[in-house]
Amino acid sequence: MKKIALVAALAAISASAFAQSSVTLYGRINTTVESQKEGTADRKVVVANNSSRFGFKGTEDLGGGLKASFKLESGLNSDDGRAASTFWGRDAYVELGGSFGAVRLGNFTPESYFATADYVSMHNHDTGSSSDALYGGPFRSSNKIGYFTPTYNGFSASASVSAGEGQAGQEKLFDLAANYVGGPLHLGAGYSKEGDRSQIAVRGLYELGAFTFGGYYQRADDGAQNRNVYRASGMYTLGQSEFHVNYGATQGKGAFAAQGKTNQFTLGYNYNLSKRTKVYAYYTDVDAKLNSKDFSSLAAGIRHNF
Repeated sequence: MKKIALVAALAAISASAFAQSSVTLYGRINTTVESQKEGTADRKVVVANNSSRFGFKGTEDLGGGLKASFKLESGLNSDDGRAASTFWGRDAYVELGGSFGAVRLGNFTPESYFATADYVSMHNHDTGSSSDALYGGPFRSSNKIGYFTPTYNGFSASASVSAGEGQAGQEKLFDLAANYVGGPLHLGAGYSKEGDRSQIAVRGLYELGAFTFGGYYQRADDGAQNRNVYRASGMYTLGQSEFHVNYGATQGKGAFAAQGKTNQFTLGYNYNLSKRTKVYAYYTDVDAKLNSKDFSSLAAGIRHNF
């Protein structure tokens, strides 16, 4: 009876420990068929990957409100099966979090981007040929330490530093982001700086029943070169259908002035077959007034999350 009781106790302890930690495999496969035209080249039909990825993430409950977590995420090319050039190049970090917020170490996307441009890219999650072609700035993700505040009355913020590690042409990169959610109103701001390069952006989004409206303004500066970027986006939902439209524009100054004004227009439609799977179509057009970087695409695709 003592042996049985001991085995039962050990099993209970093991089950409790197992319940306090978890590892999840997740990912997204997102692929389109497109008719593309770039510059003066002939129009061509392509099968294109739209930022497909897979990864592992996990958490461990350490007690007292303290949690350890990690994330490893790899990009893949769904059109031909190739792996990304850097296998865990999308995310590779470890994090310790609690009531104080969270401290993160490793490789992760700048939060200034998530707080602004990505937040209003509602159609295809800012991926593929319809992604935002105008937003710019220093975006290095590697060799970082970041701090994330807890959310208080809808407000949250983050700050990170990416070390240069003595590599030629690579300096410390500072990244700041702030977000506020108050009912239908969503606000955000982001700032990043690396050497002479910097960018600052503000974002707003408002939900009004079936309609969602969003936009951002960014100023990107590269020393003697700078430009202003504007984007407005809208979404209307009807049952499982989503109707999307967005428009962006930039006017360069300094060396960018030679490019003139560049516009981007996207019209899209999504049909959500489930919470994880959708089919969609869009037309996007990038119009560069004074150079040959014009681009347009008529596309149809399938996206599945797992």
